[in-house]
Amino acid sequence: MGEEKKCLVFIFNADSGAISSVKDFFHKMVKPSTYECNLCAVTFGNFGMKKDWAQYISSLEDEVNIEFLHRDEFEEYYPSVTNAEYPSAYIEKPDGLELFISQEEMNNVESVKELKKLVSKRLKKYL
Repeated sequence: MGEEKKCLVFIFNADSGAISSVKDFFHKMVKPSTYECNLCAVTFGNFGMKKDWAQYISSLEDEVNIEFLHRDEFEEYYPSVTNAEYPSAYIEKPDGLELFISQEEMNNVESVKELKKLVSKRLKKYL
């Protein structure tokens, strides 16, 4: 039997829900320089996920499961992670989640290309 695929969890520095989504949409449009979620800013345009990011995520699906969660969802699903900072990414291991991309690293990413390079480099350690 093969080993179960690991799960890579990306966490947005935003809460879920319609009101938060509308607020975030206008914040990105009006004052993008003060928007608090660099993961959102890099991977999403005003009307959805950027095509090159979506294609990259799809290309990884044979190797790893991928989840995107808002911070409130992450805290609900993974209450044992008490020191999480957002935006960030974690990877599931048999003994729990391990930090995959820190808040500082995520906030320093400037493009989809740069994020894809970082994810691919880190995944080599786990696959």
